[in-house]
Amino acid sequence: MIKIGMMIGDRYEILEKIGTGGMSDVYKAKDHKLNRLVAVKVLKQEFSENANFVSKFKVEAQAAAGLMHPNIVNVYDVGEEAGINYIVMELVEGITLKKYIEKKARLSVREATSIAMQIALGIEAAHNKHIIHRDIKPQNVIVSNDGKVKVTDFGIAKAATSNTITSNVMGSVHYTSPEQARGGYSDEKSDIYSLGITLFEMLTGRVPFNGDTTVAIAIKQIQEEMPSPKEYVPEIPVSVEQIVLKCTQKSPDRRYQNMEALISDLRQSFITPDENFVTIKSDEEFGATVVRDKNEIEAVKKSSTGLTGELPRVPKEESDSEYDPKMDKITTVLAIVVGVIICIIAIFLIGKAVGLFNLGKTNTSVSVSSTSEPKIEQVVMPGVTLMDYKRAMDILESSGLKSRITWEESEEYDKNTVMKTSINEGLKVDKGAEIILYVSAGTSSLVVPDVVGYSLNAANKAIMNAKLSVEIVQEYSDTVEAGFVISQSPEGDERIPADSAVTIHVSLGKVQETVSVPDVKGKPYNDAIKELTDSGFTLGTTDYVYNNVYAEGYVCYQNIAAGTDSPKGTIIDLQVSKGHEPEVPDTYSYNAAINAPSSTEDPDYKSGTAVHIVITDENGKVWYDSTAEAFPVSVNLWNMQSAATGHITLTYTVTLKGEPYVDPDTGETVVPEGEKEERTITRDISFVKDE
Repeated sequence: MIKIGMMIGDRYEILEKIGTGGMSDVYKAKDHKLNRLVAVKVLKQEFSENANFVSKFKVEAQAAAGLMHPNIVNVYDVGEEAGINYIVMELVEGITLKKYIEKKARLSVREATSIAMQIALGIEAAHNKHIIHRDIKPQNVIVSNDGKVKVTDFGIAKAATSNTITSNVMGSVHYTSPEQARGGYSDEKSDIYSLGITLFEMLTGRVPFNGDTTVAIAIKQIQEEMPSPKEYVPEIPVSVEQIVLKCTQKSPDRRYQNMEALISDLRQSFITPDENFVTIKSDEEFGATVVRDKNEIEAVKKSSTGLTGELPRVPKEESDSEYDPKMDKITTVLAIVVGVIICIIAIFLIGKAVGLFNLGKTNTSVSVSSTSEPKIEQVVMPGVTLMDYKRAMDILESSGLKSRITWEESEEYDKNTVMKTSINEGLKVDKGAEIILYVSAGTSSLVVPDVVGYSLNAANKAIMNAKLSVEIVQEYSDTVEAGFVISQSPEGDERIPADSAVTIHVSLGKVQETVSVPDVKGKPYNDAIKELTDSGFTLGTTDYVYNNVYAEGYVCYQNIAAGTDSPKGTIIDLQVSKGHEPEVPDTYSYNAAINAPSSTEDPDYKSGTAVHIVITDENGKVWYDSTAEAFPVSVNLWNMQSAATGHITLTYTVTLKGEPYVDPDTGETVVPEGEKEERTITRDISFVKDE
């Protein structure tokens, strides 16, 4: 029994219960090995006691663990401990699409189309790995808090259906395809049907078929015509309506044949929703739709256990709508041809065994074919133990061998030292074989987090949280969305030295058509623009700069070198010459303290008198102009485009003494003030040339 705080698998600490379903309970947990939060889905006791189910459950969950896609809730681990069977999954903070629809009553056309597209992208990734979901419904889609849409529970449905789990566990029959309801074979097109029902519910806020029991609903899935979503929401565009109807055709052959085709129409609908471009094959191409008779409906009812809600299973009859007489004839002819070929091969083998085809040969010895496979060149395994691992890798490479590093903590060996190799020294090994080098990580190492499938930001954060550095390599990928991690080295869960880096290969998206960048340097600006745009590139910024090589108006720089293969539409920035750079004259500085007029210069100057100070160069240009009463005055002039010498001019006013006389009242001699006089002192100075 699961309890909060308990540890599962020696690494997953159960924190809280966050959900429950028909087959399992979901808990939020902390992965202490990788220091991250995860979701742990624990099978309920009644299913854990079913050994056959548990076996299939593990196989399917392990297959799902191979899926890595931004629109799939990734599976990290599968395990069993003390009778507890669990799956460790990516923790997605958000709500199910079912609750999201209930919260909003119904979604807008654009939002519903966008969500359907993201679901389809996730399912497509699974289908590409031959994994069918079999239980697509809003309850199995999570809308994260940041708006991303993720499909969950891949592989679980197959394990469940393989063990005839009843529909109250399997999920709602509202989304089950007709072939699943009849117990027939289900494939990728069954997921397409369920996605069509899900899109219908997003658009209208309701499911197309309802009833009091699962049997009643299943019969409607098989028997009744699919209603148009426009019956409930008239403003739904024609393309969206047709996409829903094509997904939910009763016959799988009339639906989209793969997710790629559906995604293409969803994208087109997102751009031109009112355009009627969706094609649905007519009844004439497949024969008229078969209407189920009362006997079949009774068979559906009887197949359930007392109408308790078990998903009905009705064998497919020969009169089913998928039957094609022409195809039957072709199949018969092919079967006959194959049978004849098998007979001929059998006769030939028997005849050869008894010597029937050795007529005319006198040599009864057994001949050996000379078309044996070419012998693989072998090399001697060099001795690289006790070496630095980088040197060991170089030696192996020079011997024609590949190498892979496995780090292990060691107190005996110094860090980065090769402790042992997967092939012993001196043994012969095929050229090109991979040799594992077991290298010491010293006395302390760190666990590399598994970030494959993460976004670049999330991967970078996880690695940094693990106290490791990151090296990023960008490359194109046809399968991984741009901005997400394709692979990593070392791989997740490996141990490496604390100061090591983890290299992550990040997708640039699908390879785009590339074009060689033309050389437009030295060409007139308008000609350069035409050549770039004609080649499929986009003009970016244009800067005008002085250039002593290229004439004015000619391109002197392009940010992407000529001959570089770049995707069409790449932005190319240019610089255009403004002509030769003008000569810059010498500049000078003058830093000095200016003193007041001295007694030698003017004995009549009195301290405190206001002095007008002007500094000019030999050309008469004024560089300083100020008035001061207190001296000395500090002057700092720099970057003066000036002559090398100049002058300081001091201008001030003095009051002269008048003629003395004797005051008749006091008998004292009085010296009155005389006239005021403006005086000027000029000092020659030299400026310092700037370096």
